[in-house]
Amino acid sequence: MDTDSGPRWLTEDEQRAWRTYLDVSKLLMHQLERDLQPFGLTLNDYEILVNLSECEDRRMRMSDLAGATLQSKSRLSHQITRMESAGLVRREHCDTDKRGLYAVLTAHGWRTMLDVSPHHVESVRRHFIDLLKPEALAALQQALTPVADHLRSRRDRR
Repeated sequence: MDTDSGPRWLTEDEQRAWRTYLDVSKLLMHQLERDLQPFGLTLNDYEILVNLSECEDRRMRMSDLAGATLQSKSRLSHQITRMESAGLVRREHCDTDKRGLYAVLTAHGWRTMLDVSPHHVESVRRHFIDLLKPEALAALQQALTPVADHLRSRRDRR
């Protein structure tokens, strides 16, 4: 096939690998989401709690949090509003930038992280980590790192 005059169609092996990746990605996210439901959290909620819990003072500028979670500022604002209603986070004004806002993990949000994280880690183990041999896990990480680096660099250029 002449690749200069048309698309470079996937080979059968490439197609199988791509579709397997898509299946695993969708099915795994669906299962992890289901496993968070008893705690009243979504994966997006949990990701926000994790990001905030790992920051100094358990707070992060909203614009940085939007970037870290790959959400638009508008979508993140709606998400934070919902999480504020649940008492998990609060907004604080930035002293150095009057237009800037922080998302701050509340004491209730911190306790929620401490309660939920063991269950979430067990879910990740049960549905992903423990299904792969250590050498397969290392190979997967090695194989996906260039893709993640490429996509991260494209995102950072915006």
